Amino acid sequence: MSELFVRTLREDPADAEVRSHKLLVRAGYVRRAAPGVYTWLPLGLKVLRKVEQVIREEMDGAGSQEMHFPALLPREPYEATGRWDDYGPNLFRLKDRRENDYLLAPTHEEMFTLAVKDMYSSYKDLPVSLYQIQHKYRDEARPRAGIIRTREFIMKDAYSFDIDDAGLDKSYEIMRNAYEKIFQRLGLPYEICSAQSGAMGGSRSEEFLFPCEIGEDTFVRSPGGYTANTEAVTTPPVADVDYSDVPTPTVEMTPGATTIESLVDMANDIRPRADRPWEASDTLKNVVVVFVHPDGTREPVVIGLPGDREVDLKRVEANVSPAEVEVAGPEDLEKFPQLVPGYIGPEVIGPNSPLREVGENGELLGSPRYLLDPHVARGSRWITGANEVDKHVFDFVYGRDFEVDGFIEAAEVRAGDEAPDGSGPLSIERGIEIGHIFQLGRKYAEALDLKVLDQNGKATVVTMGSYGIGVTRVLAALAELNSDDLGLIWPLELAPAHVHIIATGKDDEVFDTAQNFASELTAAGREVLYDDRRRVSAGVKFADYELLGVPYAIVVGRGLKNGVVEVRDRRTRDIFEVPVDQALAKLADVAGL
Repeated sequence: MSELFVRTLREDPADAEVRSHKLLVRAGYVRRAAPGVYTWLPLGLKVLRKVEQVIREEMDGAGSQEMHFPALLPREPYEATGRWDDYGPNLFRLKDRRENDYLLAPTHEEMFTLAVKDMYSSYKDLPVSLYQIQHKYRDEARPRAGIIRTREFIMKDAYSFDIDDAGLDKSYEIMRNAYEKIFQRLGLPYEICSAQSGAMGGSRSEEFLFPCEIGEDTFVRSPGGYTANTEAVTTPPVADVDYSDVPTPTVEMTPGATTIESLVDMANDIRPRADRPWEASDTLKNVVVVFVHPDGTREPVVIGLPGDREVDLKRVEANVSPAEVEVAGPEDLEKFPQLVPGYIGPEVIGPNSPLREVGENGELLGSPRYLLDPHVARGSRWITGANEVDKHVFDFVYGRDFEVDGFIEAAEVRAGDEAPDGSGPLSIERGIEIGHIFQLGRKYAEALDLKVLDQNGKATVVTMGSYGIGVTRVLAALAELNSDDLGLIWPLELAPAHVHIIATGKDDEVFDTAQNFASELTAAGREVLYDDRRRVSAGVKFADYELLGVPYAIVVGRGLKNGVVEVRDRRTRDIFEVPVDQALAKLADVAGL
């Protein structure tokens, strides 16, 4: 410890919000270099390398071969796949001195694809699985939670290449099993959730989430075993409604009813129902959002959904990726004066709008697209905006009085909603995404012309899978899981050292005995962190031991006069006082060393 490059802190850093961030900084594992950019210090790097080693061993065991690509890459391959634009502002772009365009890789599908294209030409070469552990770069708008969401991070990305879909299915299952082994070895609980592919493209997509209250991902579970990221949850089909007895629409004055709550109250006053009171679920809310396309084009879109639900922008964005989604501002509404905030109704939007025009290039003019959340059944009746201030229309029926341009999963998913597979009501959980696997299919192979000759000598497009693990955020998840009110508590396989030896007091005999323990353990192949600092109090040394998280300790102090030392278990906080000559045996018994 007298030589180790570390400084521990007693106070939490001012910018730290979550426990892993606080402890990793306080324990001297990482240091902030810039917003969303961190330096890895010696102790942190030791743990990081051990996490990487577990991943490597399981990837190698699954038959994948390690490579290493540069992080600085040329523009052309990403332009060929469309991702130079699709990534939008999240992509770090730069030019060299000759004005050639480059990027800092957010992920490496293109480079793996080109490598296989360069090396392989026959079905006999396939299947092949390749991986790397490499730095990635994404210009996150809001880095947060220390190393959980950063602009520079370490990721293990792997790719499988097969001649057909059956081969891809097999490769996918091999990687899925490897991921389960990785997280089981790391001792990290996980849920495998159906997910959206986003800008990655592809068909089957699953996330591995570490259930955690501070996680930024929300997922659902049902009693029958359904799990999915909320962005990927689909609404169970709703049956058409018979509207033959619904009267024709009428417009009512609703002064000041600009919220769903005030509208429901007013509806019950001026048009009470005979069967039951009006509820928020009887109102059709029309929300204007903007799809910000990768080329910067802003497309205002109106989304209709039941008034008792809110629009979940993350769900919308997952369904329109690579576009980003924002709530519309005044400048977005200027070209659609018919959209009266608080009173927007379907009559002036959608395919039947009298204002709808189609431009020379097929673009929609005069009226924005109108997309409906699938909670709205065909034939259902609604109270909705009449497109005039202080006016709403009653008994407006979808399919009779208005149509839509399409459907989009937009409504928030709520606890108690039915699982789409009928396996029961959903519960809402939070988690940290630690892994994501995709069946990419042929998107990248087609864009980059990756073909091989099949058994009949015909050029065939290769099909691909993509498999990622966020190595640095895995370490953050481990820190969240393996910690208490005193500090970190690493599992033995991942700890920066196996044993923390603490010498307290000033007597040379104490330090000589502690040094002997350190030498014997090191000779036996154990990793030791020895606190040999002479001018540091016992209290500080114990605080550092508890903060740094080495799982076991031998304490040599005042008890040495009576021939005893302490063996400590950081996880259980048990302290065993044993004779000096039995200390290593007791350590072996407690720690399995």
